[in-house]
Amino acid sequence: MSYLTPEKKQELFAQYGTSNTDTGSSESQIALFSYRISHLTEHLKKNRHDYGTQRSLLRLVGKRRRLLEYLKQTDIERYRAIIKALNLRK
Repeated sequence: MSYLTPEKKQELFAQYGTSNTDTGSSESQIALFSYRISHLTEHLKKNRHDYGTQRSLLRLVGKRRRLLEYLKQTDIERYRAIIKALNLRK
């Protein structure tokens, strides 16, 4: 069974996007990446030598970072809101 079911995606998009069909907004993409990052991090804690997953994780972190940077430059309020909602910064 897949960890990222279509229902879970819908739920993430509904929570962080404007609607549950809002798959393209920066906020919904960042939320989806964050969910996948947390799942892959847990997987890597158990499987340290899974380098394919490690590479995928690093690519996802980079994608999320670029999206966050874009959002920060275009709309600082939306950036602050998504950072707070996802609890990304310490």
